[in-house]
Amino acid sequence: MKFSSLTDRIKGGAADVWDMHYLAKQDKGRGEDVIILSVGDPDFATPDAVIEKATQAMRAGDTHYTSILGHDLLRETIAEQHCKRSGQAVESANVITTSGAQNALFACSLCLLEAGDEAIVLQPMYVTYEATVQASGATLVPVVLDSASGFRLDRDVLQAAITERTRAIFYASPSNPTGIALNRKELEFIAELACQHDLWVVADEVYAYFVFDGEFEQIASLPGMSERTVTIGSMSKSYAMSGWRVGWAIAPVELVDNLEKLALCMLYGLPGFIQQAAAHALQNCAADLQHMHEIYRQRRDYLFDAFSAMPGLQPLMPDAGMFMMVNVLGTGLNAPEFVRALYTTTGVSVLDATAFGASAEGYVRVSYTVSDAELQDACSRIKSFVEQI
Repeated sequence: MKFSSLTDRIKGGAADVWDMHYLAKQDKGRGEDVIILSVGDPDFATPDAVIEKATQAMRAGDTHYTSILGHDLLRETIAEQHCKRSGQAVESANVITTSGAQNALFACSLCLLEAGDEAIVLQPMYVTYEATVQASGATLVPVVLDSASGFRLDRDVLQAAITERTRAIFYASPSNPTGIALNRKELEFIAELACQHDLWVVADEVYAYFVFDGEFEQIASLPGMSERTVTIGSMSKSYAMSGWRVGWAIAPVELVDNLEKLALCMLYGLPGFIQQAAAHALQNCAADLQHMHEIYRQRRDYLFDAFSAMPGLQPLMPDAGMFMMVNVLGTGLNAPEFVRALYTTTGVSVLDATAFGASAEGYVRVSYTVSDAELQDACSRIKSFVEQI
């Protein structure tokens, strides 16, 4: 039996770097003494008020088909908060709800790209970007952010990647895995080139609520960008709602109309009670968000200080998010060797960052989405490990 060529385009690469993570999950499931720092699912529980709102909505009967675009209240709330944060003038008509940010990214790829197109993606990039872009038939063109510069964007490198076939620029800011947030100057590079070459820009901002230092910069409000920018957001990280699958895209109305047609075929709307819970979280759970923000900031600072004091490790201070990149080459091991030896010796799993592109070679990604006690235990084990090398 034969399959379509789509099945090859969505395979992606670097699948083997996840082997140690899957092994760690299996071992932990068997009750072994394992600490998993190789994945980024928030360890916080969804706020009680959000769960209660969903329960009330279910009991009130909001369990039937909903609007493909999403509940009016949720879309209005998303638009209002985006206006306040970015300065871009948008309304609910500019918003479509999706099953998480990943669904929004995939839908945008299908509506903006086609065979023969090229899409630039800043690398290191989240692991699903390759398959997401290639599903459309387009070619992914990585623009490498050099580790020597702290993974900052170079305008000349970006400009050199643009060809007559380029249709869009995709990026995540703050980034997973690096935690780096693009600054104003870097966004102005992107905006200038996007306007000059008539390109779409897809800005994945799922970690925007967890920026620890300074103001978060957004591209959509820059001159000429409102009509060519898609801003993607999600409840997963910011409100510890990863399993609820609520995301969105904010875009020009014409694109939202096309995304709605696609969603009619592949999603058919989110559950109403979940949308009510999401709207309640956005409107009423700022204190919960701030609490998680502060805990992640404290964990980031703790990890950076701990790794900085360990021989052979060079941590990169993230601007935001729940991950830290650590250069391990000073230990005498490359990243795959370090990941395997660390887990075998200590039961601590981290991720070889080449999962996110070759530009992250020599780095591991460490998640701080475990309890403070587990994080301290993990650091103690890692310290003993590197001291013995």
